[in-house]
Amino acid sequence: MPDGATTDSGIPVKELYEARDVPARWTRSVGKPGKFPYTRGVYPSMYRDRLWTMRQYTGFGSARETNMRFKYLVSHGETGLSTAFDLPTQLGLDSDHPRSQGEVGRVGVAISSVDDMRRLFDGIDLGRVSTSMTINSTAPILLSLYVAVGLEQGVRQKALRGTTQNDILKEYIARNTYIYPPEASLRLAVDVIEFCALKMPRWHPISISGYHIRESGANAVQELAFCFSNAIEYVETAIARGLKVDSFAPQLSFFFACRNDFLEEIAKFRAARRIWANIMKKRFRARNPESAKLRFHTQTSGETLTAQQPDNNVARVAIQALAAVLGGTQSLHTNSRDEALGLPTEDSVRIALRTQQIIAYESGVGRTVDPLGGSYYLEELTRTIEDRVTELMETVRKLGGARKAIESGFVHKQIQESAYEYQRAVDEGQSIIVGVNRFTEEGQGGVKIHRVDPGIERLQVQQLAKFKAQRNGAKAKNALAKLASSARTEQNLVDDILRAVRSDCTVGEISDALRNVFGEHRVRLEV
Repeated sequence: MPDGATTDSGIPVKELYEARDVPARWTRSVGKPGKFPYTRGVYPSMYRDRLWTMRQYTGFGSARETNMRFKYLVSHGETGLSTAFDLPTQLGLDSDHPRSQGEVGRVGVAISSVDDMRRLFDGIDLGRVSTSMTINSTAPILLSLYVAVGLEQGVRQKALRGTTQNDILKEYIARNTYIYPPEASLRLAVDVIEFCALKMPRWHPISISGYHIRESGANAVQELAFCFSNAIEYVETAIARGLKVDSFAPQLSFFFACRNDFLEEIAKFRAARRIWANIMKKRFRARNPESAKLRFHTQTSGETLTAQQPDNNVARVAIQALAAVLGGTQSLHTNSRDEALGLPTEDSVRIALRTQQIIAYESGVGRTVDPLGGSYYLEELTRTIEDRVTELMETVRKLGGARKAIESGFVHKQIQESAYEYQRAVDEGQSIIVGVNRFTEEGQGGVKIHRVDPGIERLQVQQLAKFKAQRNGAKAKNALAKLASSARTEQNLVDDILRAVRSDCTVGEISDALRNVFGEHRVRLEV
């Protein structure tokens, strides 16, 4: 490494680290695994007792196609399901809506009704599986559909296990699949948190995401700072509603990216546990130790995958997955080699899953807890990341918190500057991407690309029309009217949404009922 070397986040890296580089006070504060501040892991034995949950993010085309992929992955050793929904579902539009045309089943599975959800989990016991759902604006609706199918299977709400992403604040930062204005969206997100605290103790009602912030161009420090600032906003809103922090905080979960800077990513996860533990203990005065434990899912970075020489992505994913494991993740998704080209094929998904299994069963890294702990460089890097994240979070606090920092444009500007600096380094050859700006070749290497059958959309629209024709229309209409009436009050809306889906109301109809009350969020573009 030349002089002036830095991590991907711009943290200076010395040629050699020795004991004197790590302050004694830091060494004393690291603690033991399973003990505050959880630097070395949230459980005393970590993977010696139980491996991380192996999930593969899956969803495309119809519910039946995705159901077949679920079963394929489970048969090959997947230990938790992770569901991707198409854009219409994310935006509260049924598959037959004019705006859905051409997007049905493209980037995820199309779910418009409880009938679709039945097909999605046909033959899968919801009492035995843990399911993650990457859904935000329509999270209360998709959770209700899942509950409804579980009840039909004879599984009680309190027995269901899984996660709804439900992190609407990051939608205004990174993904833009919001529907309602921020205040109404935040209300719905906290409705889910409250509902699960009262009725679904084994469900994580929110997965506060640094992943999408990172994928939009943020560095590791910004990923944690903006993610935890959003988390504070959710906790404060829930407390303002009257909830006690220890009644819901143990169910909060997080979602982080893992990129190629191997040691920085490991240090990032160790720092993240310390930061969250201190937020909960010092800021919110949580008394239950479970409230201070950072539980997180990790996904290898889709943004780092290249269309050029896509087989190289297998190595990238393996490095990122190993960093996540050494960093102490509780759950992991490994991206497939062909995702820069299209939806992953079965072969590519199997290789991605096998990558996790090789790490778990062949590498030996799970035999001891925090195996890299005590490395002079890693400990100093962990300390530096914690300090920098805390400093940036304080800036957000002074701006009035996450919502105001987002609305003011501060968060977007910070991420844009980071993304610009990264891309400039790539363009100028300062950062090397193998197969892109160094060691290049022609062609894609003959990788097979998965295609979604265009007939899926026609079939989905036909099934939806049949579903609507056969339901009790008056019952559905009454349920929608009750939901709209409740939305004009301050009461929690999840029970009314659950009643609506069990009355055969569709995702689009329920979303429209809420649109009519809350309105839709529109970004004002400056000319």
